[in-house]
Amino acid sequence: MALTALRGGVAFLTRLPVGADDAAWEAFRRTPLAFTLVGYLVGALAALPLLLPIPVPTAAALYLAMLYLLTGVTHADGLADAGDAAAVHGDPDRRLAVLKDSQTGVGGALALSLSLVALGLGALGVAGTLPRTAFALALAAEVGAKTGMATLVCTGRAAHEGMGSALLSANDASNLLPVAVSLLPLLLVAPVTGEAGVVAAALSPVAGAVLVGRWAENHLGGVSGDVFGAANELGRVVGLHAGVVAWTLF
Repeated sequence: MALTALRGGVAFLTRLPVGADDAAWEAFRRTPLAFTLVGYLVGALAALPLLLPIPVPTAAALYLAMLYLLTGVTHADGLADAGDAAAVHGDPDRRLAVLKDSQTGVGGALALSLSLVALGLGALGVAGTLPRTAFALALAAEVGAKTGMATLVCTGRAAHEGMGSALLSANDASNLLPVAVSLLPLLLVAPVTGEAGVVAAALSPVAGAVLVGRWAENHLGGVSGDVFGAANELGRVVGLHAGVVAWTLF
């Protein structure tokens, strides 16, 4: 079951060719733990350029390239849609209508642009640390971003029928314990950066996802697939910056 769920998670959250089927999707949607496990895989692969003896800007650029080659643009598209919905004045139904619109407006373009700029700056900050520290912080931030999504899966309510409701209907807060336990392997890399850097990089995206979920419930009536994508993209940015700040100060 766990391996099947992981295969479904890799197929759903990345562009890696794992050949998922209906059984893998069904296992994945019932196993929020798979989000965090995919975070370890994506984080480790994307952070490999940060270990190379190359200039800091080049390492940061390669990290960003690897990240989106691995994950595609689905989550970024979710952030853009959420940005459009946030820019609209009106009740949840009006915001949901904008959220489902395939065209990207000013709000979405601004949200995505600011996110990418902040991500690039965070990548530069991480790449400017020691190579092993950079790897550990980028890994922790990605794990945290995916754990934030898992937290929404376990605690949110669906805004409408769709991908989000398929995940939310199969889970509740009781599924949070294995998700929390899955963060413990990060302690293996904590000595490289100091506990503060890893903890900040991993947990701040989870806190960010909770805030995104609260916003979605207040302004959209609940969580949707686009909200999951927004939580992932914003969580990664928050995790990178929080990790560098904690590593620098503590």
